Amino acid sequence: MDAGRRQGLVPHPEDLRAIKLIGLGGTGGIVARYLVMYLAALNVPVRVVLIDGDEFEPRNSERMFFSHCGNKASVVQGDIAAMLGEAPITLLAVEQFVTANNIGQLIHDGDIVLLAVDNHATRKLVAEHCAHHLDDVCLISGGNDGVGQDSLGRQVQGTYGNVQIHLRREGCDRTPSLFAYHPEIASPADRMPTDASCTDAILSVPQIVFANLASASAMLNAFYLQVCRDLGYAEVCFDIRDALMRPLDLPVPE
Repeated sequence: MDAGRRQGLVPHPEDLRAIKLIGLGGTGGIVARYLVMYLAALNVPVRVVLIDGDEFEPRNSERMFFSHCGNKASVVQGDIAAMLGEAPITLLAVEQFVTANNIGQLIHDGDIVLLAVDNHATRKLVAEHCAHHLDDVCLISGGNDGVGQDSLGRQVQGTYGNVQIHLRREGCDRTPSLFAYHPEIASPADRMPTDASCTDAILSVPQIVFANLASASAMLNAFYLQVCRDLGYAEVCFDIRDALMRPLDLPVPE
């Protein structure tokens, strides 16, 4: 890493126009709280949109923060509204899953998109929209394994996860798309929540709350570095079992 990048981090809040947080579950709920806390401290006008069509249920309390059951986006909006104080933040809730029909209305040029969903089908939809329909966007996608069999039938321990960043400027890729080096996203074995069947629900496995925390932290780290115009990696992986969090070397698109 060059010496220039070691001279201090300076936020550029003028780069913040709209932030779209998709998924308010175990990872997204943590991201939402620390994100709003940071933005309130910046005290600059910004629009934050929380997007999720799912519901909080009593069994979610093992690894999610929420004051009452109900739509996740609306509940989290209400729970963190008090953190805004006098900050000029517009905090909105969209009680919908992202689909092919509404994605064009939800994600636009100039957005920072924080994607905290638990299925590759939604990741593919959002990644393709950003890659093929937007000229200027920063997509930060984070996730982690559950404990048990995943959608491919593999036994996973729940301690591993990663965060990928796709940055486009003036119609050019500055970092690879989410599916460039991840065939599991390019050809997902799972389905979107709006298409989920009883069989898909059985394949959903519980996650470790501390792995959710690691995923949220890695996403927020990338967001902060992007705001400081000092984001120097396109993907980071972590494993809480090995006390590991490191960036991966990926080819830069030409």
